[in-house]
Amino acid sequence: MRRICVFCGSSTGNDPVYAEHATAVGKLLAQRGIGVVYGGGRVGIMGVVADAALAEGGEVIGVIPKHLMRAEIAHDGLTELHVTADMHERKAKMAELADGFLALPGGAGTLEELAEVWTWAQLGLHAKPIGLVDTAGYFRPLRDFADHMVTEGFLRPQHRDLIFVDPDPVVLLESFASYRPQATPKWTD
Repeated sequence: MRRICVFCGSSTGNDPVYAEHATAVGKLLAQRGIGVVYGGGRVGIMGVVADAALAEGGEVIGVIPKHLMRAEIAHDGLTELHVTADMHERKAKMAELADGFLALPGGAGTLEELAEVWTWAQLGLHAKPIGLVDTAGYFRPLRDFADHMVTEGFLRPQHRDLIFVDPDPVVLLESFASYRPQATPKWTD
């Protein structure tokens, strides 16, 4: 695995553990020689991940839409910074550059990015692993909702299970190493 796209917040959240885990993820990826692809900002835990990976000598590629250059204060110390026309182009570029996806705690943007790559995996548009770094149980409600979608017949268990969930990023990277995509049709009827 050459690069992993990291989806995460442009703020640091209320609990310092979010930034601590973001630092650990950035360091871990760099120490394993895995490049980071992320949203390109220097703020929030996205900036924490980038700075931690850079401090370890890692490759960090940012992808930021031009309208967020000021709002997210683009990071100026990256290996590469791609400026895109819009959010759609941003997500496509990040997916193109990455061999897998990790989500750390974040807000609506993080959730939207995660939902899109999850949908793409479900539709067979990519065969890359997806993981949630479940810091302090942050993603438990999302996992519960995915279980609810399965119970109600809107999501197949195999599609729910396209996302690995663990608080330990090492465990997630091990899952990524053995990942084999499933060829399960999306449609349940």
